[in-house]
Amino acid sequence: MDSMLSLAYSMYSNKGVYALLLGSGISRSAGIPTGWEVVLDLIRGIAKIKGDDVGTSPEEWYKDTFSKEPDYSVILNDIAKTGTERSQILKGYFEPNEEEFEQGIKRPTQAHKAIASLVKRGFIKVIVTTNFDRLLERALEEIGVTPTVISNDDNIDGAMPIIHSQCTIIKVHGDYLDTRIKNTKSELESYSEKINLLLDRVFDEFGLITCGWSGDWDLALRSCIERCKSHRFTTYWTSISEPSQRAKDLIKIRRAEKTFINDADSFFKDLEQKVIALDDIYKPHPLSSKVAVSILKRNIALPTNKIIVHDLVMEETVKVCNENIKLIISDTTNEKLMLDRIKRYEANIEMLLNLFINGCYFGGKEFSYIWIKSIEQIANNDNRRSGNTALINLINYPALILLYAGGIASIASKNYYNLYAIAIEAKCGDKAEYNRQTSIGKNIYNYSVFDEKSIAEKVLNMENKYTPISDYLHDYLRVYMKEIIPLDLNYDRAFDYFEYMIGLIYIDRKYDTFKEGEESIWGPIGRFPWKYIHNPTESPKKLVSLELDKLGDEWLPLKHGLFDGKKERVIDIKKRYDEYLKKVDWY
Repeated sequence: MDSMLSLAYSMYSNKGVYALLLGSGISRSAGIPTGWEVVLDLIRGIAKIKGDDVGTSPEEWYKDTFSKEPDYSVILNDIAKTGTERSQILKGYFEPNEEEFEQGIKRPTQAHKAIASLVKRGFIKVIVTTNFDRLLERALEEIGVTPTVISNDDNIDGAMPIIHSQCTIIKVHGDYLDTRIKNTKSELESYSEKINLLLDRVFDEFGLITCGWSGDWDLALRSCIERCKSHRFTTYWTSISEPSQRAKDLIKIRRAEKTFINDADSFFKDLEQKVIALDDIYKPHPLSSKVAVSILKRNIALPTNKIIVHDLVMEETVKVCNENIKLIISDTTNEKLMLDRIKRYEANIEMLLNLFINGCYFGGKEFSYIWIKSIEQIANNDNRRSGNTALINLINYPALILLYAGGIASIASKNYYNLYAIAIEAKCGDKAEYNRQTSIGKNIYNYSVFDEKSIAEKVLNMENKYTPISDYLHDYLRVYMKEIIPLDLNYDRAFDYFEYMIGLIYIDRKYDTFKEGEESIWGPIGRFPWKYIHNPTESPKKLVSLELDKLGDEWLPLKHGLFDGKKERVIDIKKRYDEYLKKVDWY
């Protein structure tokens, strides 16, 4: 898939999880000079004071005069000894005079305006920049967005948390009107502990899009990127030419996608247009999810209101089924068509997904029949079996989403009766045996939707991932789970616990077919086996073992019907599944 289209889909699908890392190149078309251009201009000023003419090469004049290479930090430090003096010198490079203002110079560019538009729509929340200028702030203010700006430690202390701010701009080298700007070599070698901690969090928790930053000179910023070991979302590294070796090293560390662009203006304008186009295509219908969830919450607390909850959920279920059945499954597939189909399924199911999550989290056992009825209708809605195999497999994607979402919500709230309801009591057609119904937990799982890992990697933009489908679902569902599971750590645990449980449930549905001496049995694999290789004590395998040892027959999943309510049964299943997992080679 074209990297630009891939980026647009990723940004649209993962709203607010991509941070920008912007360098001087972003302000190039505004007439804001780069650091090197400032160096050359400062050299011309030095030469003029000396009464010399630099000719066509200020750099050569400097080397001949001072017998050393020109260095931005050295020159600036020689001219201005204090931060205040440096700030005054730099002011003329970043603020337009009257003539420049009339000509549109040193004013927000197409890139700044496109970024501001994406911020206002909620697609970008965090911007890290090495620039001193205020063009981005101006572009945002022009459309009614007031960003939280952090340019020093004092700003951090009083700043609104990133998660609650519409937009946070982190100016790692300061602001040109602040005397604490960083621009000499020694100043750029390290950041304060507070800035480091903030950047560590951003680079760990957000995807990254770099533009206008070479990656060559900013040692402290490079160090922040280098020490970040986890990469939850893809990094896109844009460049107008082949990146330097230092940049390539960072690209390798982040496992980044290289994207060649003509300039920052055309890149961000194109990105904005593509993301907005996707937003228009996949708009949810008039009754917003928030309103629907509010209605559900008001009524699910009272068993007497079952009819209201039932009608709300089933009305939405019918709408989803009617939209999904319209999709053609005879097309010749490619990566773009597959991704488009996935996005259409996600758009169609958005409101039902929100209802399912909140229903399984807050709903008592007396409401379980509603989730069974809904997921069964979604799973059995489209029985077409002729057409493109890949698109036929994707028919089960909406049911897979509901199974994951409802299962994770049930585990997070310890409402295991809802997990039992949607994974075991709910039935759908058995792929293995025509005209036979089987539990959804046995028939619908990650690789029943994508039968080839390589296809899933490309379509979902999850290349070089051990478990691309699980990783994609983890990131996709995170947005919807944020309200009921605010902490990322708790969400990760619930997600991984669910994937382990669904593996056990899959094998449990085949329990009667176990063969004597069969020590290892295949089950669906999520991301948990590789994720906890170096921290096995936190793995769901270990947690389930500890819970069984401690609680025995009182273990909640058993009390709510899972594994036929028998401790010996789940231990037998677990032993065989764990034995199979040991054989999987992740390296």
